[in-house]
Amino acid sequence: MGNPLKSRPRRKVPHNLRGLPALLRRIAGLRILVIGDVMLDHYIWGDATRISPEAPVPVVEIARDTWTAGGAANVALNLAALGAHCTVAGFIGNDEAGKRLTGILHEKGIATITTPGTGATIVKTRVLVQHQQLCRLDRESPRAHYALTVAQAKTLLTDAVNTADAVIFSDYAKGILSDTLVATVTRMARAAGKLVALDPKPKHPLVFRDLDLITPNKREALQLAGMEPVPHQPFPAAEVCARLHRRYRTRNLVITLGEEGMLLSKQGRILKVIPTAAREVFDVSGAGDTALAGLVLALAAGASLEQAAHFSNAASGVVVGKLGTATVTPEELLAYVAHEEK
Repeated sequence: MGNPLKSRPRRKVPHNLRGLPALLRRIAGLRILVIGDVMLDHYIWGDATRISPEAPVPVVEIARDTWTAGGAANVALNLAALGAHCTVAGFIGNDEAGKRLTGILHEKGIATITTPGTGATIVKTRVLVQHQQLCRLDRESPRAHYALTVAQAKTLLTDAVNTADAVIFSDYAKGILSDTLVATVTRMARAAGKLVALDPKPKHPLVFRDLDLITPNKREALQLAGMEPVPHQPFPAAEVCARLHRRYRTRNLVITLGEEGMLLSKQGRILKVIPTAAREVFDVSGAGDTALAGLVLALAAGASLEQAAHFSNAASGVVVGKLGTATVTPEELLAYVAHEEK
């Protein structure tokens, strides 16, 4: 099929999204369980008009602070914003950040299953000056402090798995997910006939097999395939897809390509590339979480992989036009599609 990533013009929202209202109605009845590394996203907004006399760095005059859910908790926010019933399982510490994160999730109607651990709630603080990110400050404990045993997982998650329509593993490589945990929960979900998806982080690789969906970005897909990027060479899409299928036997593979859109693969073969739907990219923070949420919801609602990718792509296109970690509502998505179809 030539180079599937060759630059191509953007196009209007495809015809198969004209059934969007019906798809959103089906999504509204779904129950989704997210298991993974939850965190609190903290934003410090301000301005900088001078350089510090103490060091060659800007002095930021803080205007305000805002907080939202990040990591696996942001996946849950995206699922709930699109109308699904969501439960998120992960470590939330008995600290101020944990209380704030729990409050944000519960305010959005998201149920929480707090896993055992001895660490602090993970917090990512971003300093923004005139809407540009100046730096990011991370607070987290070593991975071992967040580990969840198989016995604990069975006790905490069995009911949630059995009542869910789909299970999502959201891995940010902070320590919640392990090979044995993923294998155990996958067997539980398979026995109950549930869709299982994973957003992987290969820097701490997980062993997994026979999932319904994985959603790496281009760099992560190369790492999972055991390949190194070659400067000035096209992304080896066909080889990556074939290797990932041989290694992981995943039914559906969606590789997010940033401004190039999404690469869809089934059974190790390239299905097609869907160009990006974004009108204007303002901030990509959390866009991968939106893409994952959209794909899983549409697939669980009975859409084909291509239909699910168009739905997910449109949702991500709305989110990257916002500043900071964000979500998209059904109303925003309907308005976006209506605008593109004019």
